[in-house]
Amino acid sequence: MKQFLQFAFAGAVGFLIDASVLMIVHQWLGAYYGRLASFACAVLTTWLINRSLTFRNQISNQPLHHEFSRYFLTMLAGGAVNVACYSLMVYGLALTVSALPLAVGVGSLAGMMVNYWLSRSFVFTARNQETKSDA
Repeated sequence: MKQFLQFAFAGAVGFLIDASVLMIVHQWLGAYYGRLASFACAVLTTWLINRSLTFRNQISNQPLHHEFSRYFLTMLAGGAVNVACYSLMVYGLALTVSALPLAVGVGSLAGMMVNYWLSRSFVFTARNQETKSDA
């Protein structure tokens, strides 16, 4: 549970970075390209936090650029789940505007669960596998 809470903390910091960078760069890059830049900054931030805090005992033996690439792809998968859940709730349940935050919350939680599982299973794996074999 502690590891999951640390992962959630990294996600919260990532959200703050994402929103802040978007607010800074949107005037030059626009809302969509600005979002790509802010997302990349948020992923880099969460990778650094998760690497040094959440999964510090499970750092992989792969080169840093490979680990970051795997992490970035993992975050894209969780983002896709987030958007899919949000969309299903909004369009499938015909939510009112006042209920949109509920859809955002459900999508965010679903995406975070996917990202946590993928990060733990496919990105930060080296020492995790050693720990399992020692048990």
